Amino acid sequence: MKFKKIIALSLATISVLSMAACGGGSSDKESKEAKKDGDTIEINFFHRWPNDPKNSMFKELIAKYEEENPNVKINMDCILNDQYKEKIRMIVSTDEVPDIFSSWSGSFAQEMIDSGNVMDLTSVFEEDAAWADTIADVSKGPFTFDGKMMAIPWSQDGKAFFYNKRIFEENNIEIPKTWGEFIDVLDKLKAAGYETPIVEGLKDNWTILHYLGTMNQRMVDPEVLAKDYDPATGEFTDPAYIEVLNKWKQLTEYMGETCTAIDHEAARNTYFAAEESPIMYLQFAEISMMKDAINFDYGFFNFPAFEEGKGDPNALTGAPEGFMVSNKAEHPEECIKFLKWLVSPEGGAIQLSTVGGDLTSVNGALTEENALPAQIEALETINTASQMAPWFDNACDASIYTVFGQGASAIATNDMTPEEAMKDVQAAAAELKGKSN
Repeated sequence: MKFKKIIALSLATISVLSMAACGGGSSDKESKEAKKDGDTIEINFFHRWPNDPKNSMFKELIAKYEEENPNVKINMDCILNDQYKEKIRMIVSTDEVPDIFSSWSGSFAQEMIDSGNVMDLTSVFEEDAAWADTIADVSKGPFTFDGKMMAIPWSQDGKAFFYNKRIFEENNIEIPKTWGEFIDVLDKLKAAGYETPIVEGLKDNWTILHYLGTMNQRMVDPEVLAKDYDPATGEFTDPAYIEVLNKWKQLTEYMGETCTAIDHEAARNTYFAAEESPIMYLQFAEISMMKDAINFDYGFFNFPAFEEGKGDPNALTGAPEGFMVSNKAEHPEECIKFLKWLVSPEGGAIQLSTVGGDLTSVNGALTEENALPAQIEALETINTASQMAPWFDNACDASIYTVFGQGASAIATNDMTPEEAMKDVQAAAAELKGKSN
């Protein structure tokens, strides 16, 4: 009895928290009748960007859309990343699922789809080829499941090593192509007086995961990686994972003693921006954040290849983000109309780069007039990559990447060996495998 009361209370709390973001269910006929009668059509829109500049950008875009469509009211609700993940996971399988909600690709998108409440958008792309062709193919693939398009991509992102061009030129340093060359670069920078040649804020565990995901992709046989990332078959016994963590330990020795005590933003805005650290692993979405803080020319290069690695060395870590539509949406046609307007040059995709900071998924939307040169170069890097390797926390189950990240953090502080860390990962995989089977 107490358990039922707790469940009821939890659902009630979710309902209250989600009132601004969630809608009920009705039919297409009612939607058409509402438009015919001139009644206000309400769309509940839930995303993960409560902070500026994105929050203000969405408010501006929604205001513009409502001005052009006076019979439509967009109810926007938003909370930050981790809280967003928790909340949408709780409500996606209920009648409180929002009409439109943001989603990462990979395993997160699959989890949303498995709820049974996500609309298949394949026909939207097939019936409007002119609009569909404006969206970059590299963004579509990660949202295609069993041959079906399950989201409308709206932004792209990737990860690369950003470097200080002046420091590289003064020290006659060339862009490294392999891990061995990369370590040589770090040694040269250290010999030139840069005590922290590469910096990262390891206080943020997600930064560790970004490294691990890329390093696993570069090192481990793709078939082994796919098997291990599957909850039903994962084992993580391949010795390549030990080598990844050994290289991780090697890399952290160049990050300085404070790396485990600071977060990513502090590392970027102090060490890298102050030219104390010439290299940092950054997302392309951060380019707009650095335009006022950095007063030097920088470039970027992809994560170097491991000489003994079995993964694709030309893959780029990153992923698109997009919007899903609930199949319980009361006005699905209006939801689609709004999203097609949002993800288009006319609807504000051009603003996405200069205002929101992300790289739009719309082909040709970025130009020299509305974007920073580095953003245009970043988009070209994404579009020319052999493939996009998903973020580690989008590629496998949370119980795996959490333990993996904790182990790597302990390795950085010399509190655990790579072998010990992998034993914990293997134990987590065995437990997850048991639940899956």
